[in-house]
Formats: sequence, C-alpha cells, structure tokens
Amino acid sequence: MRVALIAITKHGVSHMVELAKKLTASVEDITVITSEKFTAQVEVLEAKNSGCKTIVYKGAMRPQVPDIFNSFDQLIFFVSLGAVVRLISPHLKSKEEDPGVIVVDDAKQFVIPMLSGHIGGANYYAELVADLLGATAVVTTASDVRNTIAVDILGRDLGWRVEAPKINITRVSADVVNEEPVALVQESGSTKWWKYSTPLPKNIQLYARFEDVDFDKIKSLLWITNRVVDIEIWNKLEERLVVYRPPKKITLGIGCDRNTPLSTIERAVDEALTKLNATIDEVEHIATIDKKGDEIALLEFAKNNGKELQLFSAEELAKVEVPNPSEVVMKYVGTPAVAEAAALLVAGENQEQLLIEKHKCRGEDEKNATVSIVLMKE
Repeated sequence: MRVALIAITKHGVSHMVELAKKLTASVEDITVITSEKFTAQVEVLEAKNSGCKTIVYKGAMRPQVPDIFNSFDQLIFFVSLGAVVRLISPHLKSKEEDPGVIVVDDAKQFVIPMLSGHIGGANYYAELVADLLGATAVVTTASDVRNTIAVDILGRDLGWRVEAPKINITRVSADVVNEEPVALVQESGSTKWWKYSTPLPKNIQLYARFEDVDFDKIKSLLWITNRVVDIEIWNKLEERLVVYRPPKKITLGIGCDRNTPLSTIERAVDEALTKLNATIDEVEHIATIDKKGDEIALLEFAKNNGKELQLFSAEELAKVEVPNPSEVVMKYVGTPAVAEAAALLVAGENQEQLLIEKHKCRGEDEKNATVSIVLMKE
C-alpha cells in the first residue's frame, strides 16, 4: 500500500505527524503532504529517518489533488469531510479503481472511511488509524455494521479471487445485508474467513458440496470452489451467484521427449494451468521420472519458477494406478505413466485429486511434453 497523509491546518498537521510516526510500524510506503508553511513540522520526519517521505506544495491544495488521487492507494485526509468531498469528486472513477479515502477530524476524535471501504481497504485502515490515534472509527458499510459477509472481498486476505460479473456481486450483497436466505458452499480453501466474534448470521446457510444445496430455499449462492463452473449453472442462478477461487496447492507431473525445448514445456504447463484458471504461483511441486533428471529444459523450467524438481524411479512410478497407462511409455521408460504417476506420488496417489490427467503439447520440432496436475490436500 502506498499511503498518503494530507493536512492543511495547524492541528491537522500535528495529528498527521503523530500518525505518521506510529504508522511506520505497519506500513512501509508513507508520504506526508502539506502546504509549504508547515515545512518545518514535516521535515522533522525525514530528519529522524522515520521512513516517511514528504511533499510540500505551494499555493492551494486543489491543484495537487489529481496527482495525489492517482499516485496513492490510500489517502488519509486531516481535512473536513465536506472539503474532501469537493476536492476528490471530479476524480472518481469506480470502486475497483479509486483509492481508499479516509477523513480524520481536526480534533482527532473520529476517523471516517468515505470511499472504497472494502476493495480499496479504507475500512481496514480506518480501524488501524483510529486505534493508533485513540479515536473512533465511523464505519457505515452495511456488511460491517451488521457483522455479516462482505461479498466483494470475502477471502481476499487469504488470496481468494472473486469470479462474478459486477451485477452478481451487487445483487448478492443486497441479499446478504437484507437477510435473504443465502447458501455458502465451501469445497476448498481455508475455513478461517469469518472475521467477527459473533456467529455467522442465520440467513447464511453453510454447505460442504454444491450438490447439497436446496435451491428452493435460497435466493443467492456464494460458492468457494476450484471446480469449473458451467455456464448452465450461471444461467440457472440468474445473477445470484458469486464464485470464489482460493489459491490451489497443486503438483505438476511432467513428461517429455529427450531434448524437448523449454518453450514447449512452458506452453504445455501454461495451457494446462489455464484450463484450471490456475497460475504457476499455485504450484507447490514439479515431479518427473529420474531418467529426466538431466533434461536441460525441465531443470531450467523448475529453476526459473523457483521450484525443486522431484524425481522418482520407474519402479516407483509403475506402482501408481493411473487412469491413462501407456504401453508405448512402458516400452521406452519402464513405467506405463510418467506425468500422471509422478504427480500422484507427490500428492498421495488419490486419483480423485487428479485435476488434469494428461495434457499434451507438441512443439514445432515434433517434440512432445505432457503435463498432469494434481490438487494437494489442504
């Protein structure tokens, strides 16, 4: 987070400097911004190596606002709420793009998140700032004041990605805060997503599997899963579905012809991951047969992505039951499968965890690479 603290009055600057000193323990990138007449008060921060940067401007603040609004992720104003509204209103775009905006009153009593409370993080920072200043955070978003699920950011701190059109998020959010019956299906990811000490609201019904949901008894669905969600399901729920994608912990099993180029292996892996809406960052392990332990492209691929290449003997791989055994592979390397068997060995040989059985990719030189993907148990 790039955080800017802005003040234009004597007391505001004093409070801003106090906060800047305390905030450095939680935030690395802090910039304090004020008029040149308060230069001496803010320059002391840099002189003491506090980690804060300073910007001192000449003239009125209004001309500075466009650059400030576009250069920081979080704006903390020690300025009146009405003045901040007028200053930033010409620059608003959308809640996906706008920075979080917080206002602290001149008496340091109240901290008000006024823009991008959820996605922009203003609610979180308001609570943090209030705690540091001994003030009261005035949070007004419905999901927060009612201690219920914030649909647009559920699981964000756990690395979950939201997958849904904006209209779905809007309508499901309304159902949640209006206490309509909402199903929450969790098939993957951490269960530590509920942040309140109070119980989950009664209108939220928990399910372990999508197939267990009684659609006659719910209005909307929150689905935490790594499954592929068919278009028929999206259509059936008519803008009342929001899907969350937790980071997958997956293993790649890779097999390839001798001297297969790196580009072919990279393309094979990329295509396989794309099928799962996954990324290379979610890969925990890469595995293959020990006869490929000197395969230059495989070694380079593992090194480039910061992974260790795990090797198994043909005898170990041959003992693993796989859905697609090959007599040709058995003839040449002594096991009926390399990619599938290697991935399954790392993950515990559970075929139910096999997400991609065998994805093949042939390069321009006719060399082949095969990728299998197994989901690790959480």
